[in-house]
Amino acid sequence: MAYRKTPAQIQRLESAREHLVARATDVVAEVGWSGASVTAVAGAAGISAGSVYQHFASKSALAVEVFRRAAGREVEVLSAVLATTGTPVERLVRGVQTFARRALENPGLAYALLAAPADPPVGAERLVFRLRYRALFAEVIGQGMADGLLPPQNGEITAAALTGAIGEVLVAPLGDPGDGDPENLLDELAAMALRCAGAAPRP
Repeated sequence: MAYRKTPAQIQRLESAREHLVARATDVVAEVGWSGASVTAVAGAAGISAGSVYQHFASKSALAVEVFRRAAGREVEVLSAVLATTGTPVERLVRGVQTFARRALENPGLAYALLAAPADPPVGAERLVFRLRYRALFAEVIGQGMADGLLPPQNGEITAAALTGAIGEVLVAPLGDPGDGDPENLLDELAAMALRCAGAAPRP
């Protein structure tokens, strides 16, 4: 008869896995992907290195899970912001600024998600999530065109350009969090988003 874990055992394993992913996320935010060794993550989680492999087959598998969860949260926040009240143009600006503000509030993790050197599996996840950001921006840009607030354009191309530009603009301040004025950066990003989409500048 095959052995089956009890509900209590399954719950303990899930709890331990959640704790491991949370601590791994902390380590990545502090030292990046290259410094987040199995030993470092295990130490942060208070377990042996061998115990990590009870939950993940490899360091890459753990890294991918960390990326998916952290980036997934950002996609959910952006989606919620872009679905709030206001015109599509107002929501576009709000979404860009919210994304950037959250990145600046957690620069280590944001840099890891956007630009830090990583193994190919994490790099592949970056491309997947970039497409998700792009789709969200494309939707609100399409709404702006439908409402006559944005000029006719290929919304997918505009959204792709906007997604890439936001990440590129944030790389330097995330790498040196104490440099520059965050509020000024948010204003400049908003102005850039409006120009990119062809909207009238804010008064």
